[in-house]
Amino acid sequence: MSSADVDEVSPYELLGLSLEATDAEIRTAYRQRSLKVHPDRNRGNPDAARKFHELNQAYELLLDPLRRMALDAKQRVKEARKARFASYDAKRKGLVEELEASERAFKKAKLEKEGEERARWLENERIMDEGRRLREERERALRKREEELLTAEKANASENEPPAVGTLDTTVRLKYQVAAHPELTTPSALSTLLSPFGSVDDSAIVISLKPSPPKKPKRVTALVAFKQIGGAFAAVCSSGRSENGLTSIEVDWAEGKEPELIGWLVKMGKLTPPSSLSTQSPPSVNQRQDAPSSTAAASAPPFSSFPSTFPNLDALPNASTASPAVPGLDYESLTLMRLRQAERTRMEKEIREREAAEE
Repeated sequence: MSSADVDEVSPYELLGLSLEATDAEIRTAYRQRSLKVHPDRNRGNPDAARKFHELNQAYELLLDPLRRMALDAKQRVKEARKARFASYDAKRKGLVEELEASERAFKKAKLEKEGEERARWLENERIMDEGRRLREERERALRKREEELLTAEKANASENEPPAVGTLDTTVRLKYQVAAHPELTTPSALSTLLSPFGSVDDSAIVISLKPSPPKKPKRVTALVAFKQIGGAFAAVCSSGRSENGLTSIEVDWAEGKEPELIGWLVKMGKLTPPSSLSTQSPPSVNQRQDAPSSTAAASAPPFSSFPSTFPNLDALPNASTASPAVPGLDYESLTLMRLRQAERTRMEKEIREREAAEE
């Protein structure tokens, strides 16, 4: 008799029943035996849970008519085999057992071979997955490196290119008392005052005389547009300096902040920051396109820290949308036209708002 038949325990044997047992007998046997092997009553027995599970499976199988019918047929074949085996002589029993042992060994070898093949397949899949993962990581690292290089190149390129010039980047704001400078109440007077720093657009000058409060001197706020940003920068750097005729005159940028182009020039080392210019004079007039008279140019000392060749505004991108091209007008003429037509109202409004905020 084979060891498989001996080791395999049928549901009938687990419940101590015969093939002719009724459903009621199956339920009674299950209740009695399940109480003996229940895990809650056998906490010290590690096999209690396994035995209880086997009892449950046997109970469910025997109460299922179709499954029990198949089990009964199998049991009858098994019992018939036992009966035949018992009738064999010793020699024949040995041959049968040897044959069954050979079959079991063949099945075991087959299962082991299938297990080894599956293990090799799983290992190959693992190696392939690992290779894909490493390849994807290298590709991601290469893409990241390329993106970083591209970003760095763009950053370097953007740093080497001058920023856009705003519509008010060449405009400065002047504040002073009328009593200290009674002559500076007309655009022509302001143009003459600031001409040593650069060419000024007389038609774009805006002057606002603030009403005189009781016991306070009358003040003037003016916006003056230079034709080159270099002139505006020189005027701001000379704010309040007596040697340039700006005593008691506060000169600042029209927008209240330094234009980006000035910061770019300082960063590129082409311009000394204003903090280091306190002891220097305005820039030389060779930085302007429309230079004033030779007498005014000769009277202005050189501005040593200012770039000898200021960036050409024609080549710089403009922050505002350019007006349609007009025959015979160059870039500066278009810029001045925009200042006169589009910015004059806004500058006047800005002056009034700031004066109202100061009151």
